[in-house]
Amino acid sequence: MKILFVASEGLPYSKTGGLADVIEALPKALCDMGHEVAVLLPRYRGNKITSTLISSVSVAIGDTLRFPAIAEAQSHAGVRYFLVDDPYYFDREQLYGDKGGDYQDNAERFTEFSRVAIEFMKRIWLPDVVHCHDWQSALVPVLLNTQHASDPAVRSLPTVFTIHNLGYQGLFPETALRHSGLPENLFRMDALEFYGRVNFLKGGLLFADYLTTVSRRYAKEIQTPEYGWGLDGVIQGRADRLVGIVNGVDYSRWSPEADPLIAQNYSLHNLEGKKSCKRDLLQSFGLPAENLDRPVIGIVSRFVDQKGFDLIAEIADELMAEDVVLTALGEGMPEYESLFSALAAKLPGRVGAKIGYDNAMAHKVEAGADMFLMPSRYEPCGLSQIYSLRYGTLPVVRATGGLDDTVQNFDPRTKQGTGFKFEGYNGPALLECVRRALQTYRQPESWRLIQANAMQRDFSWKASAASYVTLYEAAKRSRIPRMARTSKI
Repeated sequence: MKILFVASEGLPYSKTGGLADVIEALPKALCDMGHEVAVLLPRYRGNKITSTLISSVSVAIGDTLRFPAIAEAQSHAGVRYFLVDDPYYFDREQLYGDKGGDYQDNAERFTEFSRVAIEFMKRIWLPDVVHCHDWQSALVPVLLNTQHASDPAVRSLPTVFTIHNLGYQGLFPETALRHSGLPENLFRMDALEFYGRVNFLKGGLLFADYLTTVSRRYAKEIQTPEYGWGLDGVIQGRADRLVGIVNGVDYSRWSPEADPLIAQNYSLHNLEGKKSCKRDLLQSFGLPAENLDRPVIGIVSRFVDQKGFDLIAEIADELMAEDVVLTALGEGMPEYESLFSALAAKLPGRVGAKIGYDNAMAHKVEAGADMFLMPSRYEPCGLSQIYSLRYGTLPVVRATGGLDDTVQNFDPRTKQGTGFKFEGYNGPALLECVRRALQTYRQPESWRLIQANAMQRDFSWKASAASYVTLYEAAKRSRIPRMARTSKI
C-alpha cells in the first residue's frame, strides 16, 4: 500500500514528545514490510529541504489567502519526507507555543497544514490510506468528508486517526471557525462544537474511518468519564471503530547490546556492563561511587502532574528515608523542578537532578539505574518503561494505560513478572510499591530473574506495524456512511 502519515512533528525533523518517535519508527517498520510510505510535516525552523515541489499553494484562511509551498526533504530508511513550507506560521522558535503559552494562531496554523495536506495528496502523492495523528491534523478527515466529499480525486480516501494523548484536544473559541475558513455549520454537536468551543480533536474522532490509540487499556480508559476529558461519550459512539495498538520501540537506538551512548554494553546473558553503567551514571550526576551498593531509582520525564509528580512530591521525604539513590532528568512545572533541586541540595550524596532534556543522559539513566519510576496519573502508552525493560532497569509504574499493558507485576510465588505496579493514585500506594521493589532488590536471585523476564520482552515495531496494516486494509474496505449526510457542507 501507499500510506501517508500527516503529523505535526516527527523525527528526524522535529520533536517535542513521543509522537515524534512514533512518526519516525512506524513508517520505517512499514517500509521494511514492503509498503510505500511518506510523511508530511510542517517545515519548522532549521529543517533543510532538498527541493521545492510546488512553490505556491493557494489556501483560504479566514478572509485572507495564503500561499505556502510544498517541499521535499531528505528520505530516511526508505521513508519519503515532505514539508509544508510557510515561514510566517512555522519558522518559529518552538513548535506549538512559547513560555507565554500556546501560540494564539494555532487554529489557523494547523488548519492551513491540514488543507495543504489534501492539496499534497491531489497534486503530488495520492496514497491508498491517510494516517493522521492528534488534533493538529484532525481536520484532514473532517475536510475530506465535508468540503472535499464531492472531489473525485480524494473523496474515496480512507482515513485512520490516532489519539496519542486525549488530554490535548485543540480547543479554540467559536471565532476560530471563521478565522480558519471552516464552514460555520461545523459548529454543532455532531461535529466540532464542544461546550461552546471548537474542538479539532473531536472532528478527527467523528469523521475518520477508524480510530486508534496507543495501548489497549487506554482505548478502554478513554471511554470513561475519568479519562475521557469530556469526549468519552463521543468515543463510546465510535467504539466499534476504535482499536488499541501499543507503540513499539526502535531497538536499534534503545538496546544495551549496541547502545553507543552508555559506558559499557551488556546483555541478558552478560550483565557485567550494567555495573559500569551504574558507576558512570553516578559520576554523571556528581554522586559518590560509594552508592554503587545502593539501589538507584531513575527518572526521565516531563515534570508535570500527568506523570505523577504530585505523588512523588507527597512521598519525597519518606522515599529518601529509604536507603536509595535518586537520579532525575527532565523539565516542566517549576514546583517539580524546585522539588528535585531542593532534594539534591538537601541530600547531595544521594540525589542528583538535571533540569532539561539530554538524550545521551537519558540513555545513561536507562542503563545505569536499577529501577525506573513512572507513577503516571494516566499514560496512553509510554516508551520509557519499555526501554527500561530491555535495559534490565525494572519499572515501578502505576497500572494505567500502556504502563499496565507493557509491565507485568512481579508475583513472588510464581516468579513471573517484569516490574512492579500499583493501582490507586495516591502517595501511600506508590510508596508501598517502591518498598516492595526495594525488598525484592535485596533478594539478588529474584531480582536477576525479573531482569531476565524483562529483557526478553519484545516490543519492536514489527508486531505493531502488522496490526496497523490490518487496520489500513479494513479502512480501505469500509467507508463510514457519513458522507451523504455531510457532503452539503
